[in-house]
Formats: sequence, C-alpha cells, structure tokens
Amino acid sequence: MASELGLDENVLRNSMPEHEENSNNEFNQKENTPRWGPQHAGAKELASHTQPGKRLQETICVVSTIGLMCFNAINLVIYFKGENWVVILGAAVLGILSADFLSGLVHWGADSYGSVEGLIGKSFIRPFREHHIDPTSITRHDFIETNGDNFAVVLIPMASMAYKFCTYTTAEIHDSYNWSMYVFLLAIFVSVTNQCHKWSHTYFGLPKWITLLQDFHIILPRKHHRIHHVAPHDTYFCITTGWLNYPMEKIGFWTHLEALIECVSGHKPREDDLKWAKKQ
Repeated sequence: MASELGLDENVLRNSMPEHEENSNNEFNQKENTPRWGPQHAGAKELASHTQPGKRLQETICVVSTIGLMCFNAINLVIYFKGENWVVILGAAVLGILSADFLSGLVHWGADSYGSVEGLIGKSFIRPFREHHIDPTSITRHDFIETNGDNFAVVLIPMASMAYKFCTYTTAEIHDSYNWSMYVFLLAIFVSVTNQCHKWSHTYFGLPKWITLLQDFHIILPRKHHRIHHVAPHDTYFCITTGWLNYPMEKIGFWTHLEALIECVSGHKPREDDLKWAKKQ
C-alpha cells in the first residue's frame, strides 16, 4: 500500500490511515480499534462544541459571497482590454501563491496557538483541534460547512470591489483594474482552499478530473498533505496547492517564527492541540 500511495513508510505508520476503510494501520495489524477518528474521546468532545448559529452564518456568507463574485466577474469582463491577458496570467499565479501562503499562515496559527475557549475558540479554533484527531471528519461535511469560513474571509473584499464598480468612473476602474483582478483571483483561490483540503482527505469516490489535478499537483495532493498529519503536525501547513510547503520547510520559516514567538511571549506551539490528542 505504501508504494501504491507513493508515501514514505514513516508517514504511513504515524498518520491516520485514511486510505483504509477500517481505519486501522496496515503496519499495526494487532490493533483492534483505530487510534484516531470519530470515536476518539477528544474528537467526540470537540464535535459536541459546535456553535448553534454557525450554520446560518456559513450559509449567509456562502450565498452572499458567490453573488458578489458573479457581479464582480461580470464587471471584470466588461472592462477587460485585450492587452490585459498578461495581467490576468500574472494575477492568477500571484493569487495562487498568495492564497497558498495565507492558507499556511492561518493553518499554522490556528494549529499552533489558542484554545477552544470562548466564542472565537469554539467557532474558529475548535475545527482545527478536531481535524487532527479525526481528519476524515471534513469528508463528512457538506459544501457549506466545508467552505463557509473561507467564503466569510473574502466577503468584505468582494463587497468592497462591488461598491467600487458601482461608484467609480470608467477611468478609475481601468486605473485599478490590475489590482482588482489580483484581488478577485486571490479571493477565488482562498474560497476554494478548504474544498481542496477536503479532497486531499478523500480517498474514495473522487471524480477523475480531481484526482488528475492532484496527481499533477495543481491542487493539494493527498499524499502531500498526509505529511502534515504526522504528529505533532508541525510541518506542511499550506493547503491550497501546497506549492510553498517544501521551500518554506527548507528555510525553516515556521520553526524560526515559533522560536521568535516563544522568545517574546514564552508560549510554546501546539500545547493545546496535544492536550486534546491525549484525551482518553
């Protein structure tokens, strides 16, 4: 199985065996129950902390953001000029890289610091804690639950852009067109980040076109993201495409940042995350 997935044996031994329907590890055949998953004590407790109004908030954000994206896309087409194709190409590449970096930054911060206490903790930090001890829970979420928070992040930028299209003169719109195209494409890539993340945990039933995108590393591949799910989950945080994971690990970006934070504040990374993983 390790050769089939193209994964290092150490990664398979120490991450949740998502490719096995019985949720046990091929290297630990004597295990009768899974070490991770929805039956884990920590996962059960975290799942019970879901905020009651969260579904409504997610639905409003998804519907509103999609509407604004459609409005902005129509206007970007209306004000498009032939010579702008180079700008669009550059904006797409820069948007993907920016989204990948931002996904890593948010993922790293929520994984490494904070707790599930309080409104922000229960609404935002809780899913990150649950995800490490029940990674496949994301595959049981529908489109709104999976993507609601990401659509919420880009709602205000999309609303601001729509306002500009409604109030700016034609000359002003053309002057800011390049920036608007970058922001729009960045918003698109940010909004689909958690969908790509969900697909990276889905080992059964994905359409062929999605697995091809994963195989060519156009979106986050399954075997690539599996590396992050080796405890203590301190590497490979970028989850839009994962393109920046290797170079950021080579320069020790997250390690240096964590060392700086610990030096300044005394806070060690991932202490709360480890607490939930150890619950029995």
